[in-house]
Amino acid sequence: MKKHAQFHGSDLEEIEKVYQIPKEEIVCFGANVNPLGLSEKVKSQLAKHLDIITTYPDRNYSSLRQTIGTYCTIDSDYIVVGNGSTELISLFIQHRSPKHALILGPTYSEYERELTLCGGTFSYYNLMAEEDFQLNIQDFCQHLTGTVDLLILCNPNNPTSSAIPTADLETIIRTCQKSDIFVMIDETYVEFVPEIDKVSAVSLVPKYDNLMVLRGVSKFFAAPGLRLGYGMTSNQHFLSILKEHQNPWSLNSVGAFAGELFLQDTDYIQKTRKLIETERTRMYQYLQEIPQLHVFKPSANFLLVQILKDGITSFDVFDALIQQKLMVRDCSSFQSLNGEFIRFCIMNPEDNTKLLQALCQFFKTVPSENLN
Repeated sequence: MKKHAQFHGSDLEEIEKVYQIPKEEIVCFGANVNPLGLSEKVKSQLAKHLDIITTYPDRNYSSLRQTIGTYCTIDSDYIVVGNGSTELISLFIQHRSPKHALILGPTYSEYERELTLCGGTFSYYNLMAEEDFQLNIQDFCQHLTGTVDLLILCNPNNPTSSAIPTADLETIIRTCQKSDIFVMIDETYVEFVPEIDKVSAVSLVPKYDNLMVLRGVSKFFAAPGLRLGYGMTSNQHFLSILKEHQNPWSLNSVGAFAGELFLQDTDYIQKTRKLIETERTRMYQYLQEIPQLHVFKPSANFLLVQILKDGITSFDVFDALIQQKLMVRDCSSFQSLNGEFIRFCIMNPEDNTKLLQALCQFFKTVPSENLN
């Protein structure tokens, strides 16, 4: 079988090189970033305060942590900020130093990478397409024994866009506590879900000291270049270890200033949630009408679609769409995702319609009257 190039969600430079398409002309459905782009209010304030780069940020990020605490309804003493959630994932795994981690898959590859770097072993408990990537809590909890000392969850999960309800998360965390298993939950996409409080584990942080929840501003606030992430845990001993080993001023002055602006921009937050909810419903309903595809019910700002037509691969679809300057994610590189899958995020309505029309054209399906 011919091996094809694999591109990740933000590989625009590489795609430009391979396909000779200027990256500025590509509509990127692969990066899972808010289509509204950077808040105009934040842009304006940043432009007026660029002189903040002449000073060091507050080493304790006290004001930023207070703002995060208000935004998440949690005590600021439980919060650590960092240079993107990636830095915090790395710090967390290095200093938990797990002997054996259990990862809920298929999921983001950075967890596996960091576990490998710290010399730990890991295994996957895989969500199954036949079960619509929904977690069987009873069966899953039976795997939380033995040598496992760290559990890693992404909730909502990437790439499946499935979510575990808060009540089930508490069952998992409580089960882990009994077996001395620490739990890391990556909530990168939780702000896109219809009802955050029914999915987020933040409310559980004060109750369980074997839990850390991670978030960032890259996706929801369309600021991946800012590199601002934050973690929340009530385990003060572990939190002090993290801060002790973290490089000072790991988040720059601009990031700290912008972070406060993002989290207080209620107009932008509401506009984003309305756009994502409306388009998620429209796209999900429309994709159900293409018989060669199976779309899984999404919780986040992206949809996972399985290709059912024999002989058609995820790369075939990716390749056909990129010729039209539409970039989706070929999911063949995701560990333990068996079959042919593509993933694409929700963009502006006009671009979403172009993608749906292109999929209809590829699969020779008559466009629905409900497309617009």
